[in-house]
Amino acid sequence: MSKKIIFFLIVIICSVSTHAQELQGKVTVLSQQIGTTVNKSVFTTLQTQLTNFINNRKWTNDIFQAQEKIQCNFLLNLTSVVDDNTYKATLTVQAARPVYNSTYQSPLVNFQDVDITFKYIEFQPVEFNENRVSGNDPLAGNLTAVFAYYVYVILGLDYDSFELKGGEDLFQKAQNIVTNSPEQRDITGWKAFDGNRNRYWLAKNLTDSKLNVIHDIFYSYYRTGLDFLYSNEINARTNALNALSRLQDFNQQNPSTMILQFFLQSRSDELVGIFKKADPATKSKARDILGKIDISNASKYQSQLK
Repeated sequence: MSKKIIFFLIVIICSVSTHAQELQGKVTVLSQQIGTTVNKSVFTTLQTQLTNFINNRKWTNDIFQAQEKIQCNFLLNLTSVVDDNTYKATLTVQAARPVYNSTYQSPLVNFQDVDITFKYIEFQPVEFNENRVSGNDPLAGNLTAVFAYYVYVILGLDYDSFELKGGEDLFQKAQNIVTNSPEQRDITGWKAFDGNRNRYWLAKNLTDSKLNVIHDIFYSYYRTGLDFLYSNEINARTNALNALSRLQDFNQQNPSTMILQFFLQSRSDELVGIFKKADPATKSKARDILGKIDISNASKYQSQLK
């Protein structure tokens, strides 16, 4: 084989590997609340390793071009030292998807996981095995299990927003992590009894066949609503309103689900923007629906959708 052919193949392989991954994620590790007895360079190393873990791992069988990668942020805020090399933290996860023919990014995820305990020794491998979620040490495995779980949630919601029930397999992967999650006294968030807004309940909401309609609603809102605002604003707004009406019905039949709160988190400005220029009848209906399903922002809808 000639050198030119070998060089050409190397270029192709490098190009594919560079653009194959799905995420363009930023990981930030904050350690201000950790005492000075801990060498802070450990957390700089952790930040780099987690960033590489998110961005360099292949999470699906699909190939993403550079411009298709999903923008996401993970903010790991260390709150205390539990034991040697063992920490408590909160994790804020944010991700968005572009709206067609615009520069606007619509939120997919904006959520804070408030109770994460993990073990990390500087330069230890940051690895994840779907067939052995806990790894060799549950506390060390819990860190990558949490990150992998939210990666699959982000990917699933992104796929759901472009294709009807497109994220089903990815939500099942998140559920698999929950089912096989690390177990130890200090590890929480994976069980139903750990609270009503945690990893367990989010995965259950996303995979429960009784709540399957939520995926139709998500798809309708994004794909037939937001993505058509550029070409037919009136029809797109109608489609978005219909999706919200179905969301209201969903909430009446399944009150206080985590997935409803998860969807509405940080979306009030977007919803006001969609309906602010609507005709009075549409605006009134939107105001009524939003005031019922997003009670914490009801006054905002009342004042801005007059």
